[in-house]
Amino acid sequence: MPNPFDAIIDEMIVQGYHNQRKEIHSDRVGLGIQNDLLKQCREYREDTENGVIKSWINTHTPGARGRKIDLFVGAPTPAGQPDIHTVRLVIENKSVITAHRNVYARYDDLKGTMEAIHSERPETIRIATILVGTATRFLNVADRIKTIFPRQWAQIQPRLLSGDETLWDDFPSAISKNKENEPATTIRKLRDLGVREAGQTHSLGYDFILIVPVFIDNVNQPRIARQNPFGIDVDADYNLMLSRICTAYHVRWHM
Repeated sequence: MPNPFDAIIDEMIVQGYHNQRKEIHSDRVGLGIQNDLLKQCREYREDTENGVIKSWINTHTPGARGRKIDLFVGAPTPAGQPDIHTVRLVIENKSVITAHRNVYARYDDLKGTMEAIHSERPETIRIATILVGTATRFLNVADRIKTIFPRQWAQIQPRLLSGDETLWDDFPSAISKNKENEPATTIRKLRDLGVREAGQTHSLGYDFILIVPVFIDNVNQPRIARQNPFGIDVDADYNLMLSRICTAYHVRWHM
């Protein structure tokens, strides 16, 4: 069954390349997860339909140290605004694709959100999803090719995602390199954020961390790396995440 990450890959193909400067994937993933929760979680759907809870995409959250949350779900204020004191679910969507050294910044972002939400409302369901790139080379189109070769862009763009290996030779200054073992190191670092046991709402940690390996290099067709050496079953993990959210929502607000 397709999941929101398949839609991200499809959109990337339509756009013609991955632009790491426009992290539009976080909004798309948040909306996709929200739609799946409405389909699969009866109490979540009923609370949404009855106005008990409301969802916001990519919103600043008062009280959470001014942080922006990718998907924020909770009981609204009388004015219909998000309220950190009545939040029920937060989902953060990140990616580490072009350069794996960026994992430390993503880790700090996710840790900061987790701590901020925990300090205000520990029982909030906290979810993190992270796209992790598996390619050892990445052609930096957004920062290098489009800015340095604007006049040739019309000829270059059709070659992207086409499997044209001569792009590596034509634009060596636009190549970002990753070591073979870096995706595995990145995954280990992200898992250090910790997942708390069911019912242990007093503990720090996320309620689920979904790691999605993706092959993206801007030369070949992008894809979700369903066949990967990390033991990650993307589809099974996605469905398990939805199930965990539904169960936690029932236990924390309907028992």
